[in-house]
Amino acid sequence: MIGSWKVDITFTNGESRSLRFDAQGEGKGTFLLLDPKLNVWGPAKPSEAKWTGGEGNSVAFSGPVEFMLGNVGRDAGTLVFKGKFETADLITGEVEFSPLVGERPSKHGTFKAVRAGGG
Repeated sequence: MIGSWKVDITFTNGESRSLRFDAQGEGKGTFLLLDPKLNVWGPAKPSEAKWTGGEGNSVAFSGPVEFMLGNVGRDAGTLVFKGKFETADLITGEVEFSPLVGERPSKHGTFKAVRAGGG
């Protein structure tokens, strides 16, 4: 698990997002959003994430994120990924985004994480 992963998310509403997950030792790591809109506002700042290995090939990782909404809004919440290793360099599974603000329901979807080169 340790290393850099490019994670592509597709929510059931058709929305897609990408981020980089840098998995470190002792279940620690960081998320870094990969969003072209951030070029307007400056680079994204990494947020703290954590990961755990489960039985067999299963793995889970989670952490806070702030997705850009339009040109000025931000959608802050927590991403929780639950997946399994398909190969040593590929994880697939389900993702849930729980908003921090408001009474909106969580968003669900799927994800694919590919180990980044050089990591």
